[in-house]
Amino acid sequence: MKLADDCFFHDKNRMPHDEALAVLKSRVRPVVDVEIIDLHMAQGRYLAESVLAPRDIPAHDNAAVDGYAFSHSGYDRQAGARLKIVGETAAGHPYPTAPSADDAVRIFTGAVMPNGFDTVVMQEDVRIEEQTGQTWVNIPPGLKRGANRRLAGEDAKLGAVLVETGARLRPQDVASAAACGVDRLRCYAPLKVAIVSTGDEILGAGDPFVPGKVYDANAPMLAGLIEIAGAMPVDLGVLPDRADRVREALAEAARGYDVLVVSGGASQGAEDHVSRTVAAIGKRHLWQIAIKPGRPMSFGQIGDCVVLGLPGNPVAVFVCFLIYVRPVLARLAGGNWTEPVRYPIAAAFAQTKKQGRREFWRAKLTLKDGRLAVEKFARDGSGLISSLREADGLIEVAEEVTDVREGELVDFIPFTEFGLESRT
Repeated sequence: MKLADDCFFHDKNRMPHDEALAVLKSRVRPVVDVEIIDLHMAQGRYLAESVLAPRDIPAHDNAAVDGYAFSHSGYDRQAGARLKIVGETAAGHPYPTAPSADDAVRIFTGAVMPNGFDTVVMQEDVRIEEQTGQTWVNIPPGLKRGANRRLAGEDAKLGAVLVETGARLRPQDVASAAACGVDRLRCYAPLKVAIVSTGDEILGAGDPFVPGKVYDANAPMLAGLIEIAGAMPVDLGVLPDRADRVREALAEAARGYDVLVVSGGASQGAEDHVSRTVAAIGKRHLWQIAIKPGRPMSFGQIGDCVVLGLPGNPVAVFVCFLIYVRPVLARLAGGNWTEPVRYPIAAAFAQTKKQGRREFWRAKLTLKDGRLAVEKFARDGSGLISSLREADGLIEVAEEVTDVREGELVDFIPFTEFGLESRT
């Protein structure tokens, strides 16, 4: 078993939203191997070993501007100073000797500060003189000790954790590792996720249209969402509403993938075979969550393969993926469990709701009397893909809430919290 024992166990018909998240968060753990990869291949991967600063970064005090370096001890802050220029230093070429307090050194941005010098005056603030074959710099008054100097260790101290285990590596994280001189990182191998759609009514992309049938929107949508979550999706196609075919296909997929994401067949109807199949040949740990949309969502496993059963309607698939599947995949892939930020924003609508279930409403941002507000889509249909295209995010409404009044603050989760690009 790669997962914790009884990782989804429950004994309720419909598990509350918070309880479902808590069970998953406490039990799901990484199931993929660790590998060492080149730094330039690490973007988007989950880090398996923290990156520590091997030295102070930067390693030396250095100039923040082009100008003249000098010792503040030889400078009169009230009157300024006239110092002899004895040389120059550029980035990558440290000054070879220790100048005196009466000297100045021409310095360029990023150059190591000469030994004993602690202050830099910007080149545009000085006046240069030539006298009897010697060059002098006239420095104006008012400079503080350490002006225009970057300190060693200013970015990170020796031993500091620069990027933590479980982080999904962004360009700035890779830059931190590169700044340490690291060329290879220990990362988790990509999580392999199979996608299966079910239903006699489902047509694959490119199939001729047949009245009474619909094209599969879930599989390509899930593939994109899985990629954004940092895993590797593989579309295994559409299964008919036949118990034997569903059982055979799920058993085979479970042998070759870390996770199996199935859309459709999640309810209790005569043609809904997915949930019953998982219970028969594996373990169905969690089924039916007190949410809308997506109530029949299920979690289970077949052998070591985690199985996530989603509803068939695209909106329910999309919402369930963002709220439940995405953090599960991240954790299985070696990442940290992350919760999206909820932003309190005024409602530009009024709406009633049933008590006892968590609801997620599609919504878009708007301006109301010059202030940012959020508008709920009037139609709640779970098949309205257009509402996903036009939405900026989700309004999360707790179980105990029965109505939302215009102007009241609601919890808004922008899609950008899930790594999705904004609508505009």
